[in-house]
Amino acid sequence: MKYILLSFLLLSALVAEATAQAYRPQTGDILFQTSQSDQSQAIQVATKSPYSHVGVVFIRDDKPFVLEAVEPVQFTPMNIWIKQGVNSSYVAKRLLDSDSILTKENLAELLAVGKTFVGKHYDDQYQWSDSSMYCSELVWKLYYEVFGIELGALAKLKSFDLTDPIVSAKLKERYGTKIPYEEPVVAPVTILESNLLTTVYQSK
Repeated sequence: MKYILLSFLLLSALVAEATAQAYRPQTGDILFQTSQSDQSQAIQVATKSPYSHVGVVFIRDDKPFVLEAVEPVQFTPMNIWIKQGVNSSYVAKRLLDSDSILTKENLAELLAVGKTFVGKHYDDQYQWSDSSMYCSELVWKLYYEVFGIELGALAKLKSFDLTDPIVSAKLKERYGTKIPYEEPVVAPVTILESNLLTTVYQSK
């Protein structure tokens, strides 16, 4: 009987701990996943990161959505967004000073600016313009425009590992012989490793 009671108490403690650690999405959270797109592996190899896709959480009508740059830029229900990733795994990050920065007014502006990106085409050329957007560009520019925050330093395309056959084949497919090595870009891993963010959830 004593053994059963101890087992029950231990199980209850584990359940309570798991519940306490469960992810509670908030507007402004940044989610990372490994995309199942045909370019994901090239991004992973070039940036030396398992994560190839990123988006921003918005709570709308009490339901979580992810603003993401796909074709086109859109709000995707978070449960669907999670299932789009490999093994439904993802990482959630949040601003270190979120309580003071993510005020009601700032969150309203974040949504307003986010809506201006909706409908833009996906930028498979990775150009640093606002006419079309790729995923990490969308997140970086959204935070910069609303908060004046740079989630990592921009880098030039040539600074990534472009020598692997998987990467070089994708570059040839996209650009032919005119690869824009000097183009400023931001990769998902750049945002992931920003010292302005803290991890609030990571799938096991």
